[in-house]
Amino acid sequence: MLQELGAFILAGAKGPDDVKQMVEMICDARGWRWVGVYKHSRQELAIVAGSGDKPPCYKQFPVTQGLCGAAVESRQTLVVDDVRKDVRYLPTFNSTLSEIVVPIMSQSDKVVGVITAESEKVNAFTKEDREVLERVAGLMGHSFK
Repeated sequence: MLQELGAFILAGAKGPDDVKQMVEMICDARGWRWVGVYKHSRQELAIVAGSGDKPPCYKQFPVTQGLCGAAVESRQTLVVDDVRKDVRYLPTFNSTLSEIVVPIMSQSDKVVGVITAESEKVNAFTKEDREVLERVAGLMGHSFK
């Protein structure tokens, strides 16, 4: 999946339709319930694309809120094994129990967005899942505008 995704990104994937295709590829390959990409600009995070047909509850929110905002602030991957125990969690879907958020860094080392995945299972994300999403975020950082 990483090779296919890398080739897709390097071929010039950039717009919302391309990001939609990327999140669908990731979601299908990893078997997660939902994957989304948010763009960071003007102190806000706004959804670029999410897997599936249902939009998240929060399509746009201040960068100071949520697990996505915490990942932007820390500039590090954030894994929450049980979102019910983290007051920072902004619900995307009512059935989410765990989430992973990875900052997308530009070539100039600025956080330009985040990629997030959610599961309806507690403790859903492994070390391998984290490594995969961090590689994907690295690839996206080269083309994310």
